[in-house]
Amino acid sequence: MRSRRSACVVAVIACLVLSGCGPAPVVAAADGSVMTSQVTLAGFAVSKSAHESARVAFADTEQGSGVAWASSYGPSGDQSRAVASGLPADVVHVSIPDDIERLVAAGRVSPQWSDGEDAGVLASSVVVFVVRRGNPKNITDWEDLTRADVSVVTPNPGASGAARWNIVAAWASQIAAGGSPEEADAFVGEVMSRVATLPSSSRDATTAFSAGTGDVLLSYENEAIAARQHGVDVDYVIPPSTVRIDTPGAVTIGAPQAASDYLAFARSDAGQRAFAVEGFRPFGDADWVSSLVVPGAMDPHDPFPTPATLLTVDDVGGWDVVTQRLFAADGVVARLQREAGGAS
Repeated sequence: MRSRRSACVVAVIACLVLSGCGPAPVVAAADGSVMTSQVTLAGFAVSKSAHESARVAFADTEQGSGVAWASSYGPSGDQSRAVASGLPADVVHVSIPDDIERLVAAGRVSPQWSDGEDAGVLASSVVVFVVRRGNPKNITDWEDLTRADVSVVTPNPGASGAARWNIVAAWASQIAAGGSPEEADAFVGEVMSRVATLPSSSRDATTAFSAGTGDVLLSYENEAIAARQHGVDVDYVIPPSTVRIDTPGAVTIGAPQAASDYLAFARSDAGQRAFAVEGFRPFGDADWVSSLVVPGAMDPHDPFPTPATLLTVDDVGGWDVVTQRLFAADGVVARLQREAGGAS
């Protein structure tokens, strides 16, 4: 496993060095204006369109005018390991807090990264079921994922933060229904036994599902919306019990002021609006949310309905507890993968 992860790290860094997606020199813009600052962003795969939208809006501000950008996107865990190993990055946006904490341990991000008003959260979503158009197998709740006639697609939790959110949501659904942790563990095993493939990222999982693999894809709501915006013939279902996905962002130590300015902008109403039109759920109490129209949503005029039961990771013990129980070397997922003969 270590060699596979090392290869991923080398590949991501090589992308920056060899293919021109790394930091570029300050240059003149197409209109002749001078780029006064350079910011490099490393993000998890499905955040790309949201950042592209937010950067356009940021460029219209005093702080964002004249900022040149470089970026890379990929599975959250792989991105985090790459930045820890030297991938250039001023802003990092990953799926789970552990991927930021890895950068704290590597000396790339301040230990106080989550001390602000938003506790480090940059964008939010929920776990949904992506299904074939018309939902021909009537997949509406978590128990449907254990049926013998249902095949599931979800990313690999070894590389993808999205995969971890999916597993947490499945586990938490049983706790919310009054089940014990042991019963929730067993339920995760039932769901995982129906998994047809474990792609490396949420975007790769969408590609596999779009190509015909599986009956249901576990994914971020924003990724389901993005797929529909791009013409993929799918619907999605918000299960009665789901988990709010809070994805963290941070600036690296020594990053230019423009990086901090961008992160602050992304968390503002203007930034959250840019993220929302790409399918992320805005946080806060902004009055503009009720009038928001999001193409690709199941109901574009009511794009973010409130689930019957919306849980957070804190509702089931927090990330330390969940990671130890589900994702540690001796946790539920590793045990299931060993039993199935897969790599942990």
